[in-house]
Amino acid sequence: MRVALGLEYDGRSFEGWQTQPSGQTVQDYLEAAVVQFTGEKVKAVCAGRTDANVHATGQVIHLDTGADRKEISWVRGLNSYLPTECAVRWAKVVPDEFHARFSACSRTYEYWIVNEPVRSPILSGRTGWVFRPLNEKNMEAAGQFLVGEHDFSSFRAAGCQSKTPVKNIEYLHVIRLGRFIKIRVKANAFLYHMVRNIVGCLVYVGTGARSVDWMGEVLEAKSRQAAAPTFYPTGLYLTGVGYPEIFGLSTELRRFPADKFLLTNSMSLSSCRAAGFD
Repeated sequence: MRVALGLEYDGRSFEGWQTQPSGQTVQDYLEAAVVQFTGEKVKAVCAGRTDANVHATGQVIHLDTGADRKEISWVRGLNSYLPTECAVRWAKVVPDEFHARFSACSRTYEYWIVNEPVRSPILSGRTGWVFRPLNEKNMEAAGQFLVGEHDFSSFRAAGCQSKTPVKNIEYLHVIRLGRFIKIRVKANAFLYHMVRNIVGCLVYVGTGARSVDWMGEVLEAKSRQAAAPTFYPTGLYLTGVGYPEIFGLSTELRRFPADKFLLTNSMSLSSCRAAGFD
């Protein structure tokens, strides 16, 4: 039997998704929880591998098991063995042909930046930080150069295992929410460090260090040397994975896991509600 699970985790507490000798990764903790819950050793396969300090509110994994459990039992049972920084949000029995990675038709990421002169200790590890004022409208305009199917070699990190640099970005939006800048991008797939490299370029445009049109030049260069440095991992969230309707999995994006109290430090309650934080 194949079971799909939706995961949420705080990336600060783990050395990324993929198993490591240290045993301190999300995959390591999840597979250990399955052993405790079912007595089985399994291999968990994820939709998108996240690096250390990268978070997820909509990660999807699958595993094969002989254990006969109700879907809600998978949620409650595994969570009783997982660390508090990681939780299974939902479980669903899926057909054997379902694959968390290869069946996915889209991934959505959000990057959150605190844009104010002084860094926030409370938000440390949960967001990126830029002390210079950012022009979100220019960032939004620059991001539109990337929408569509392109060769994203300029945003591809060394060590990327993707067979092709050609990906299709469905949308890229940049909005300001008080002291926060939120960047949301959806594509069929992403290259290694692609989102963080895009964010680095958007920050260059936002501070005025580069023009809006520069983003198009970077894209056309097809060279990593043409782009800005990779931005911090801490503000990056995998928020959703899309699948064909045949699998019956919801593609609804989960909300940014920041406490409403933190947001209302810089936003009115009405603004929070308008942004979906109600």
